[in-house]
Amino acid sequence: MGLLYAAVIGLSVYGVFHGVRMYRADARLPGDLVLALEVGATRTTAVGSGVDRLGMRWAPAVLGMMGAKRVDALRRRLDMAGNPGGMTVDRYAARRAVYGLLGILAALAMLARGQTVVAVVVLLYGLTWTDVLLRLAIRRRKDDIERTLPDFLDVLAVVVSAGLGFRQALERVADKYSGPWADELRITLRQMDMGVSRRDAFDQLRRRNASEQVSMFVTALQQGEELGAPIVDTLIQIANDMRRTDAQNARRSAAKAVPKTTLVVTMVMLPATMILIALSFYYGSGVDFADLIGG
Repeated sequence: MGLLYAAVIGLSVYGVFHGVRMYRADARLPGDLVLALEVGATRTTAVGSGVDRLGMRWAPAVLGMMGAKRVDALRRRLDMAGNPGGMTVDRYAARRAVYGLLGILAALAMLARGQTVVAVVVLLYGLTWTDVLLRLAIRRRKDDIERTLPDFLDVLAVVVSAGLGFRQALERVADKYSGPWADELRITLRQMDMGVSRRDAFDQLRRRNASEQVSMFVTALQQGEELGAPIVDTLIQIANDMRRTDAQNARRSAAKAVPKTTLVVTMVMLPATMILIALSFYYGSGVDFADLIGG
């Protein structure tokens, strides 16, 4: 019986992947998804790549239901997330279609069993899982950039004070770093190489990131350029302001954590302690309350 079950599972998996391969060979993919499948395949998992191929048929329909404004907002969110796993607009739509369909099918199966609550949870999971992953990627990327930026500015100030121009110093320091902030700087430098002005390139850098510190960096840099302030002093001042802001945010987060901790203690630990004390008195007294009540 076990061998028969394994054979059925194996044939099912083979049929799914064979159908996906045949469909991909015959289908005409959008240009954005072609780039994601060819280049971004090295940045995602095998499961993610399989989900993308399964959902490519419904990607245009999902984007059509979203509308032009929501698609533009999605592009900005993908930029802020750094296109995690090679995700593009079409790849996002493909994954949302597959996860949403799986969520609907699983919810119907749970409803047939009478498990309404589980069905609602599974449905919400399928419909929102792609957006949840995108939000987590945006938050993680923002934290990485804000953690790297002050030290980067200190090193950049030292290199500029050594005699290099700002453009050359920016490229030199960016090559020594890795991670989201280094990627953003390389994009900015590439735009400047292609003829984009430095102001426009840094404006686009600010739009690609939802970080207040990046906005502070770009604003101070542009103001210093307009006013003719020394670039080294500007970079050092920006780094000090960022560290001061980080300290204030840490104190603010600690202040918010105190009421939450008090609430947990009041709602969980205090009642449990009172019950433990009452039971200790009950078993330690040796009094049979049943006899007292009966008497």
